[in-house]
Amino acid sequence: MNNFPNYRGDLFYKCQECGAEFEGDELYYTCPRCKGVFLLENKEFSKLKEVSGQKWREIFDARLGTKLNVLRGIFRYYELIAPIFEPEDIVYLGEGNTPIIEANHNLKKLVGLKFFYKNDGQNPSASFKDRGMACAFSFLNYLVRKFEWSEILTICASTGDTSAAAAMYAAYVNKAIKSVVLLPQGKVTPQQLAQPLGSGALVIELPGVFDDCMKVVEFLADNYRVALLNSKNAWRILGQESYAYEIAQWFDWDVANKVIFVPIGNAGNITAIINGFLKLYQLQIIDSLPKIIGVQSRHADPVFRFYSQPKASRTYSPVQVEPSVAQAAMIGNPVSFPRVKNLVERYEKSGGTFHVVQVEEQEILDCMLIANRGGHIACTQGGECLAGLLRAKEKQLIVKDEEAILDATAHMLKFIGFQQMYFEENIPPSYEIVPKPELINKPVQVLDQTTKDRLDFAEFVQRAGNEIVSLLGISKR
Repeated sequence: MNNFPNYRGDLFYKCQECGAEFEGDELYYTCPRCKGVFLLENKEFSKLKEVSGQKWREIFDARLGTKLNVLRGIFRYYELIAPIFEPEDIVYLGEGNTPIIEANHNLKKLVGLKFFYKNDGQNPSASFKDRGMACAFSFLNYLVRKFEWSEILTICASTGDTSAAAAMYAAYVNKAIKSVVLLPQGKVTPQQLAQPLGSGALVIELPGVFDDCMKVVEFLADNYRVALLNSKNAWRILGQESYAYEIAQWFDWDVANKVIFVPIGNAGNITAIINGFLKLYQLQIIDSLPKIIGVQSRHADPVFRFYSQPKASRTYSPVQVEPSVAQAAMIGNPVSFPRVKNLVERYEKSGGTFHVVQVEEQEILDCMLIANRGGHIACTQGGECLAGLLRAKEKQLIVKDEEAILDATAHMLKFIGFQQMYFEENIPPSYEIVPKPELINKPVQVLDQTTKDRLDFAEFVQRAGNEIVSLLGISKR
């Protein structure tokens, strides 16, 4: 295929606990020796350093205008992500290249500094998970082609977004790859449940929370030949690195004064973002590393608790989660925490800065509503990021000349039920949220059906118009 890269890497799994290494063309999720999680590394990465940072910038910028589907999405950065695939392996459904939208005057005035939302809810399945799934399913295509497999079963646990993305990509590939998803019963919004059902996946509901579903999926992946699609899957992490690459490219490869806010759920996304910026820095595509700030709700905050301890004596402990409106972040034992821990050490040694802040459920939902009143489409995780920005400013972790990029991980319509409960003032007490009157918005009825029925149409139009004039205080021409 014309213009498709000639470079090929040699990817291998590296355990983040014991350091063991395994060949990259196998379905590994945890280390056979110690059960640690993997990151994928490239034995041929040093060859990429033979190309100057300036030349890489020119290559990636030139690909912005391509009509080749295999280079239009996350694989615009093919050499940095998974440079073992052939064009026929790559799955593209329009993922990646999501917009970065500057906050309007009112929001900037409220916060006291310039900030942006990166709207990953504008991915095909309406969440950031599509970035990782595009890479994971491309890898499955690669395996099916290489080993001539007749069938492979994919499985994931989910609070909604992972299952939607996995089911959609499986439906598109529609050959040897089949999709099964496990959801915590009653813990997924109707919108998110509808997505995998609509894509034809087999949806299995289990009692409990996400962590319970994840344990079942891990049992299946450890003992049977299935493709696990949660963020334990190191190929997904590679695809999600594209988020970091897009931010750097949007700001013309200058991220010196940028602060990246990321909600921490299973910690896969923040893993990918840290690793992505490290790769750019190693190749001199960027000259400095941005500040990265993770955000967690007090209802699910094990990573915050770890980094709140003195550096010399930090110990990690899972937590029992409480209900959270940021459902994708309601995880008490993030699978990718070992990745985060190791990468943060590398990030800080390279001159980068990393923090984690804790926010309240009240702040999350209030901030979602405030952001969307400013013209955004932020989900509850996007609200969590805005709450995190305000907390970071309060703690002086961000200064006035820095600019923040907030991660809206999904489209707000996926979480519209929480907005409805807020407006109707019936949020369950366990969320610890009290609706604020100034943020409640309800429809205003003008006339009723009985009145309309007894008026002819011209009278109805005039009567309704007069009622609206009175309501709005409109002046005549």
